[in-house]
Amino acid sequence: MDRTYGARGTRAKELFLEGYNCAQAVVLAYEDFFEESPETLAQVISAFGGGMGRLREVCGSVSGMFFVLSKVYGYADPKDADGKMDLYARVQELAARFRERNGSIVCRELLGLSEKVSVPVPEVRTPEYYKKRPCPDIIADAADILEEYLREQGKLK
Repeated sequence: MDRTYGARGTRAKELFLEGYNCAQAVVLAYEDFFEESPETLAQVISAFGGGMGRLREVCGSVSGMFFVLSKVYGYADPKDADGKMDLYARVQELAARFRERNGSIVCRELLGLSEKVSVPVPEVRTPEYYKKRPCPDIIADAADILEEYLREQGKLK
């Protein structure tokens, strides 16, 4: 993928290239939406990288989108059925947009991996690592999809 990204997508890609995982990179590109420090945000989303701790399930960048979406549209009352339904509809909309652009929301499918679970040891980030992974562009795309959505909803100018 050789394309131009918006400000949030570009920032998310930069953060990933600095060493943050996919979920952290997307969330930190939206750190201005949170009261928490960047360090706290990075910590609370850290297990979601690699498709949930390298389980290669839902892509961490997608989880990061949903984390930010929860901050903007989430509910706290366990009896708030309308709030839950609204949030879940928004999650499904963003998942559909991501799937349309990338073919899947599942980490192992995005990476073309056949094994279901990877070892828990993260790979060393080398130039070769980045050459064989579509992750930087997928992460930028996730941040852009969220940015587009939030603009459409009037939550971003």
